[in-house]
Formats: sequence, C-alpha cells, structure tokens
Amino acid sequence: MEKDRLEAWPVPKLVITLALPAILAQIINVLYNIIDRVYIGRIEGIGEKALTGVGVTFPILILVSAFAYLIGSGGAPLAAIEMGKGDKKKAEAMLGNAFTALLIISVVLTVVFQVLKRPILLAFGASEATLGHGLDYLSVYLLGTGFVQLSLGLNPFINCQGKSKTAMFTVLIGALLNIVLDPLFIFGLKMGVKGAALATIISQAVSALFVVVYLSSKKSNIRLRLDNLRPKMPLLLGMMALGVSPFIMQFTESLINVVFNSGLQKYGGDYHVGAMTIIQSVMQMIFIVSAGLTQGIQPIISYNFGARKDDRVRQAYRIAFISITVVMVVLTGVVMLFPSFFGRLFTDSEGILQIVRKMLPLFVSGMMVFGIQQGAQCAFVGLGEAKLSFFLACLRKVILIIPLALVLPKFIGVLGIYLAEPISDVISATTAGILFKRNINKIFKRRDETS
Repeated sequence: MEKDRLEAWPVPKLVITLALPAILAQIINVLYNIIDRVYIGRIEGIGEKALTGVGVTFPILILVSAFAYLIGSGGAPLAAIEMGKGDKKKAEAMLGNAFTALLIISVVLTVVFQVLKRPILLAFGASEATLGHGLDYLSVYLLGTGFVQLSLGLNPFINCQGKSKTAMFTVLIGALLNIVLDPLFIFGLKMGVKGAALATIISQAVSALFVVVYLSSKKSNIRLRLDNLRPKMPLLLGMMALGVSPFIMQFTESLINVVFNSGLQKYGGDYHVGAMTIIQSVMQMIFIVSAGLTQGIQPIISYNFGARKDDRVRQAYRIAFISITVVMVVLTGVVMLFPSFFGRLFTDSEGILQIVRKMLPLFVSGMMVFGIQQGAQCAFVGLGEAKLSFFLACLRKVILIIPLALVLPKFIGVLGIYLAEPISDVISATTAGILFKRNINKIFKRRDETS
C-alpha cells in the first residue's frame, strides 16, 4: 500500500497525508526539551539559575542528536531511493548498518561527555552559580544516550516507507510519558533538574524500544535483521556522506550555542544566557512545522526520483518551497508580534523578560525568508545530493553565524550576538535559492547519464 501511495497518489494529497503526522511528530518531539525548560524555570527559589544552567548543556544535547541525524537522515533517503528502484535487500542492509553505527556512536559519546562534562560546561558559558545545575542535568541525561540515538536515528527509516503516522506514534508515546513524568520527578519527588533529565531518558527509552520492535516486525516494509548488522563501509560511508548535511546543521547548532552562551556571558551575564535559552526554545517552535513538512515531503522526492517519476519529484519540491516559506512567514510574524507571551511561558523573571521582549523579534526576523533555504535543503537531501546540501548547511552556520557572533560584539557589544542570526539567515536563503535554480536540472541529467 505504501508503495502504491508513494508512486500513484496525487502529490498534494500525499504531502498532506505524510506531512501532517510528521509535523505532529516534530511538535511532540520538541516538547521533550520545551517541557523540561518550562518546569525547570519554575522550580521555587532556583528557577532562574536552573534554567540558565540547563541551557548551557544544550550544545551537548544537540551534538548527541546530531550523530543520530548523521546516520538516520543520511540512511533513510538512500533506503527510500533503493525501495523506489525495487532493491529491498540493499535498503534493509542500510537499516541494519544504521542500527550498529548508532549503538557504537552512543557508547563513545557517553564515555567522552561523562569524563569531560565539567570543563566542557565551563567552556560553554556556565558560571559558578549555574554550573551545578548543568552538571546535575547532564550526568543523568547522558545515561540515556543510546536511547536517544536509536529513537532519533531509526525513526526516519519508518518515515521513509511512507508510514508517517507510525513514525509520529513512536515520538508521541515518549513525549506524553515525558509530560507526565516531569512534574512527578521534579516537584513530586523533589529531584529538581535531575528529575527532568530522568523523565526524558525514560521517555526516550520507551520510544526507542517501540522503533526497534516495529522495524523488526512484519509490519515494516524493510526489516531489521541480524545478518545485516555487520558494518559495511561502503554503505556507512554513503549514508554519512548524505547525512553530513543534517549532521552539520545540528553540530554547528551546538557550536553556535557555545559561541552565543560564552559571548553572552562575557558581554551580558547570566540574564542574557537565560534569555537566549528562551529565545532558542521559541526558535524550535517555529522550526518544528517546517521540519515536519520536510520529513513528509522528502520520502516522496526520494522514492519517485529512484523510480524515475520526475514530474512527481518536481511537483513535490515545488510544494516544499511554497508551503515551508508560508509557514515560516506566518509563525515568525506571530512571534515578532507577541514576544512577551512566549517569554512568560518559561519564566516570570523580569530581568530575563526585558531582554526577551527586545531581542526575540530581532533574532527571528531573518526567518521570514529562511523557508527558501529549507526548501532547497529538503530537495537536495531527498535527491541524494550530498555536496550541495553540505555546502548550504556549512554556509549559514560555519561561514556566517559563528564568525559574525564573534566579530560583531567587539564593535556593538551584546547586540552583535543577536544580529548574527538574521543577517546569516537572509544571506544563506538567497544563496540557496540561486544554487537550486542553477543545479536542479543538472541533477536529473546526471542521474540519467550514470544509470
């Protein structure tokens, strides 16, 4: 049925069918961190410092998820392309290799960060007042690294089959459990930030278990089999080559958090670090809808590109550009109009709220045009174009945001850190649009010449 849908259903209907569950999954998934921050910010007596301390751990949390995307977001589109070609055996080999790679990565990340967590958090902008809260949260969270890797890294292999409702459910069960456990552990058992971290890893463990069981069952079009777990370097390198784009986007997000937090601590202090924690949480709220659209549309692009149904591919990426751009404009506009509302979701601290009111509209303003880059990224990854998607991922964050966040404050103080984001968003969106227009026809021609 999924094959018939991906090949034959009208593309607009297929986009709606796949994208809506993916959007809901993204909304649910972001609740893991958002709910933690909302509750942590309201712990009596220490809410402000606890929120800031946990905020300093975000670069590490983002980096952990980045490695899951390296494997999952690289392997799933390639598996979809192989399914479109009718090569189920190779698609299953990719799934098995992805499982093994995620387990190995989780062990390495857990050991490294547990050993180096204190100096890392100090380097990331923690102060003596907030360091303890960050250590408490991270020490517990890292125990669940394997669950995070499997739940995030394998879920795209469900989505790439066109089973977006199932992929959504794997996230839903964990997120709902997290919402229930957070107040129980934080306030009921008086565990504070450790309770928030424990609630998160238990929830991720349940999601991971469901994903593994589903992919091992007959319900999955491609199955997780023991004879595919042995690593094969050509498969792993291919997945990582395509996955390096979403990996870079996540990895550099971690670097940006480090640069932002250390700069804000230097030029502004703890209130600015706390405000940035809230601002980036709101940014996540904006991105989740467009990310869900991307997850829903990419399997359509990948499968039909492999099946040589080019009209459907072109229709799908056009819908991606239009829908993502509209979503970004509308959601960004709402955030810019009501910064106080979003700030008060996380804290009642007037010192932090004053910064959020002033800086949040400025910080997100460039996202009005950022849908262009997201549309291009969606298409390039779906088409298996590793080099172009990698360049776009590097352009915005490595080439633009990080240098701007380091240089601008030297001339205009803390304002320069907040300006780095919108400036880079506009430049990278413009560049992405130009690259897409120049390369899209070449991609189809190159596929036809090499096959």
